[in-house]
Amino acid sequence: MEKRDVMFAAIVIACMLPTSTSTGSLPLVINTWTFLNATVAAVAKLHEGGTYLDAVVAGGTKCEVLQCDHSVGYGGSPDEKGETTLDAMIMDGVSHDVGAVGCLKNIKNAIGVARAVMEHTSHTLLVGDDATNFAVSMEFELSNLTTEYSKDLWLKWKCNDSCQPNFWRDVKPDPTKQCGPYKPVNRNSKSQPMGAPPPGGPGNHDTIGYIYIAI
Repeated sequence: MEKRDVMFAAIVIACMLPTSTSTGSLPLVINTWTFLNATVAAVAKLHEGGTYLDAVVAGGTKCEVLQCDHSVGYGGSPDEKGETTLDAMIMDGVSHDVGAVGCLKNIKNAIGVARAVMEHTSHTLLVGDDATNFAVSMEFELSNLTTEYSKDLWLKWKCNDSCQPNFWRDVKPDPTKQCGPYKPVNRNSKSQPMGAPPPGGPGNHDTIGYIYIAI
């Protein structure tokens, strides 16, 4: 139930490939946090002759499979109904084309679907059931994203922690003390303050970000 505030990388892993340039430092594959296996997968894809987009997708897919930090891929970060959904975005730095999915359900390879949105539609973002239906049409496999870990995480939040933390405000019952369902309070009443954002750290950060630098 933790909010994943977007942060630029506090930890960066860079893997350099041999090149014919005088500096010998490019191309680079960089990812946020300490997900070394994912970066290695991206570099391996380049060595196999893959494109820069292939490399970025390979790295993201590796982390989805490994469930990096339980913040990437299936089986982590359930919503308040206990369901895990996935988000992903990819951008081609040459063409500036973008593809993204949000609230993707029952599909494990979110970054692959985001690439398909970019390459096979004129859309930028597909969400929810529309994203899932599109993924199925692109021959991605349907799969349950819930695991015992995510189920236990949700049950603890729901039953033991009284749905704390959550991100409701200006509703009743008091969202700081109990679970919903919630209803809006008098809209003329003074709004509850948002409060300070939680500090960044292992439990509160972006999931994973990749950059491929060629020149």
